[in-house]
Amino acid sequence: MRVDQPLQRRSAPLSQRKGEAEQPVVIVVDDDASVREALSELILSAGFQPASFASTRELLGAGILDSPGCLILDVRMPGASGLDLQHDLARNGNFKPIIFLTGHGDIPMTVQAMKAGAVDFLTKPVRDQTLLDAVIAGIAMDARRRAEAAVVRRNVERLDTLTPRERQVLREVAYGRLNKQIAFELGISEITVKLHRGNVMRKMEAASIGELIRAWETLPAPMREAGAGKTLA
Repeated sequence: MRVDQPLQRRSAPLSQRKGEAEQPVVIVVDDDASVREALSELILSAGFQPASFASTRELLGAGILDSPGCLILDVRMPGASGLDLQHDLARNGNFKPIIFLTGHGDIPMTVQAMKAGAVDFLTKPVRDQTLLDAVIAGIAMDARRRAEAAVVRRNVERLDTLTPRERQVLREVAYGRLNKQIAFELGISEITVKLHRGNVMRKMEAASIGELIRAWETLPAPMREAGAGKTLA
């Protein structure tokens, strides 16, 4: 693909048809219209949905960054650069996979982008398959992150159903304590520990202690540490 050659765009604006809302979107940000057209054409030909913007400011105003998929960014553009956008997204907790595609790259710039988590740093012109391989990797990375985030949300919701005492028991179980040790630590009977432990297993929907511990490990650190003090049984 010669990204400096304009291609006729066959794509319509980002579709909102039923069933497409959660399809991966490949977002292209480049101030060169011919590059945006060529990349959108290539993305469409590979079966992905493109969305193109002339600047990072235009992108940020579109409200599309939370959609699944990845970003293809030029490095140097009027206003905020692709590297600036990468930095701002990371600072705000948005780690959407980014592929840099530029005609002005250098080694320090490449190192900076890759250290900050870029999927790849490519130079124009780029082979179609090279770019598509990076896009596929970026989409797969985003899917993994979203799946992991869904697991965390699910376990946080389940954690919210536990009483303060059940949270304490969960924490002690996750630390490998025996019922006798938990009873001593919390100042309650072993029978009470067993009751709380059973409730925890049921509410966290864990079929085994190993599964319970894995669910615990997905929780944000502040939640794991909260409520460590003793409470009434």
